[in-house]
Amino acid sequence: MIELRTNAPEYFADLADVVRVFFDEPVGPEAGDRLVSHAHERCADGWTETCGFQGMEERVSAPFAPGPLEQKRLIKRAAKTCLYALLKRATGKRPPWGSLTGIRPTRLFYEALEGGKTEDEAEGWLTDAFDVTLGKASLLREIVSVQRSLGAPGADEYDLYVSIPFCPTRCEYCAFPAEALGRGNLVEPYLNALMREIDLAALMMARKGLRLRAGYVGGGTPTALSAMQLDRLLTTLRWKFPGALEWTVEAGRPDTITREKLSVLRNLEIDRICVNPQTFQDKTLKRIGRAHTTADVLSAFELARSLDFHNINMDLIAALPGETREDFEGTLDTALSLAPEGVTVHTLAVKRASRLHEAGFSQEEPSLAEWMVDEARARLAEAGYQPYYLYRQKHMAGNLENVGYAKPRQACLYNVDNMEETVSVLALGAGAITKWLYPREKRIERAPNVRNIDLYIAQAEEMAERKRKLIFGKEQNA
Repeated sequence: MIELRTNAPEYFADLADVVRVFFDEPVGPEAGDRLVSHAHERCADGWTETCGFQGMEERVSAPFAPGPLEQKRLIKRAAKTCLYALLKRATGKRPPWGSLTGIRPTRLFYEALEGGKTEDEAEGWLTDAFDVTLGKASLLREIVSVQRSLGAPGADEYDLYVSIPFCPTRCEYCAFPAEALGRGNLVEPYLNALMREIDLAALMMARKGLRLRAGYVGGGTPTALSAMQLDRLLTTLRWKFPGALEWTVEAGRPDTITREKLSVLRNLEIDRICVNPQTFQDKTLKRIGRAHTTADVLSAFELARSLDFHNINMDLIAALPGETREDFEGTLDTALSLAPEGVTVHTLAVKRASRLHEAGFSQEEPSLAEWMVDEARARLAEAGYQPYYLYRQKHMAGNLENVGYAKPRQACLYNVDNMEETVSVLALGAGAITKWLYPREKRIERAPNVRNIDLYIAQAEEMAERKRKLIFGKEQNA
């Protein structure tokens, strides 16, 4: 346990995130084995942030800013930079993302470009100001370049996310609001409730005069539904929300994929599906609770190709429990031999709601995770894939990242829109979170749906009402 003591509690969470970059231990205000201190003080020309750890000290200044929001941003950045520099010196570690702890580091690259910097200058600024490695700065540059080539969403467009919170089994690392399918007793009641929310949400979008840009059906595992249930859901979505440039359905688990279900997707002109092996090592699949084998993945992929699917994504996870360099290289070899249009490389994140966390699992070799992520990037680039979106999570092995790669002109618009928060997202189903953009005020507001499936079934109309209040606000006759 590391004790974090600060006289500015509003920055406690941000400073704790920096501590976790260096130490895989709980951080709290209670007395611990080691103490990290932070003092926030006013000085003649601004503010001074002072951090201490094991007899060492670091100090960074923040200037006065014209407004309270900008002032808070500068102080927070100075405090995090100060603590990062101290712990880097104390531990001798240099994390690949430097002092950055946020989910979307691409935003800083965009910030630099909008401030008049060239791409070269933006890379240099990230390495100088935040100690980001050259490799990660160049990765951001590549991603932003691809994103800018996709075209910005229109002011009257929105994205749609639909949650199907069921899986055949629950993976050991999973922290999503999904339940093992079991006997499937909740599926029909859930779909009936979801249909009510779909009807109400579609009316809102029509009343607002908005157009769907990209639709995404995720979970969970949507193909855990029967072919008839899947047909009912997708037919309704295509009817109620017409005109999308792209539709994605997470076929995900190969043990749920059948010819009948894929035919439903194909007949409804679903553009993009995901067939997710996570790894091509059977021993690992068994270890993490996946009820399928490598052979099942290969069979599902070949079946999808035979039914004329031309945009298939595969998810891989680096740093899975017990995996070696040779295991991960083998997984990359197999994935590349299949030549899917997209490959998303996730770094294992052991979240508190996962069984791995409950079992006390911790990633002991962050350097191995870093090697896996770098190897995937090099191999995918050599095969012609481009990185097009990136996000980070807490508790990730090696303080690394998740990156989506795609062949040219095969990037998923929904993934870019959602991660960069460039368009409003209407989200339906248990655990889904609607994010509505207010560009003039430069703010985003959220309306979360309840995660519990039983509660969602009972409260679907209330979930729609939350969205109505968020989207229409004080508008009359909404």
